[in-house]
Amino acid sequence: MTDLVPDSERQGLIGALPAVARPYASLMRVDRPIGTWLLFWPCAWGLLLAGMGGRWYLLGWFLVGAFAMRSAGCVYNDLVDRELDAKVARTRLRPLASGRVSVRAAWTLIALLCAIGLIVLFQLPLVAQLTALASVGLVAAYPFMKRITWWPQAWLGLVFSWGALVGWASITGGLEPAGWWLWVGSVFWVVGYDTLYAIQDKEDDALVGVRSSARRLGRRAALGVGLFYLAALAGWSMAIWSIRPEPLALVALVPAAAHLLRQVLSADPDDGDKALALFRSNRFTGLLLALGFAAVGLSSAA
Repeated sequence: MTDLVPDSERQGLIGALPAVARPYASLMRVDRPIGTWLLFWPCAWGLLLAGMGGRWYLLGWFLVGAFAMRSAGCVYNDLVDRELDAKVARTRLRPLASGRVSVRAAWTLIALLCAIGLIVLFQLPLVAQLTALASVGLVAAYPFMKRITWWPQAWLGLVFSWGALVGWASITGGLEPAGWWLWVGSVFWVVGYDTLYAIQDKEDDALVGVRSSARRLGRRAALGVGLFYLAALAGWSMAIWSIRPEPLALVALVPAAAHLLRQVLSADPDDGDKALALFRSNRFTGLLLALGFAAVGLSSAA
C-alpha cells in the first residue's frame, strides 16, 4: 500500500495529520487552498461592492462556506472521475482512484461538508439563501461537462462566480443589475484562469479524451485568456458604473487589470509549470479586486 501513497500525503500539512485522516484531507485538497480563495473572492466582492451594511462578520462566514463547499466539490469531482483519474499519471494516486477511500466513505464526507455549508447558509437572509440553493444543479453537472463540451471552463465560471450574487443579495436583499454585472465579469475571469490551469493537463486530457478550453485554443491559449480577462474587466466596469457612474470610480480596477495583463503576457501554451504559477497568482488578483470594490462600495454606501 505504501507505493500507492503520493508524496503530498507524506509531507507538509497533510503529512502532519494522523495516517487515517490523510486520504480524506487529500480528497479535500486541504494542502491546496487556492481553490478556496478563488471561490471566496467573488463572495467577498459582492459583499464589499454592496457596501457591507456593517455586517463584516459575513466575510468570515463566507470564508468558512467557501472552504467547506470547495472541499465537497473536490470530493464529488473525484467520485465522478475516479475511473478517468486511474488512467492519468498525475491523478492515479488520488484516494478514490487508487482505492484507498471507498465510495461510501466519500459520500459521507460530502454530507458532513455540506452540513457545514448549511450552517453558513442559515446565517444569510432568505433571498441570499435561495440564490445560493439555485446553484446546486450547476454544481452537480460540472464534473460531466468535460465529457460533453470543449468549454467546461465556462461551466466552472458559472459555478465559481455564483458567490458574487449570493454576497450581493446578502447585503441588498435583492439582485440588482450591479450584482449581475459583477457575476458576469467573474464568470469570464474564471474561464480565463481555468484555461491557464488546463494547459498543464493538455497531454493527459488528450490521451483519455477529456476536453478543455486549453486544448480547443491550442497555440492561441494566451490570446484567449487575454480576451476572457478583457471581458471580465468590462463586466466589472459595468458593475461599478451601475452604482457609481463616474469615470474616476473605474480607477479601482487598474491594479487588478495590470496584474491580469502580466499573466497574459507571461503565458506560454507549452509551459504547464508557468501556467500553473500564473493560475495560482489569481488569489492576488482577487485581493486587488476586493480592495477596489471596497473603495467603491463603501464610499457609495457612506
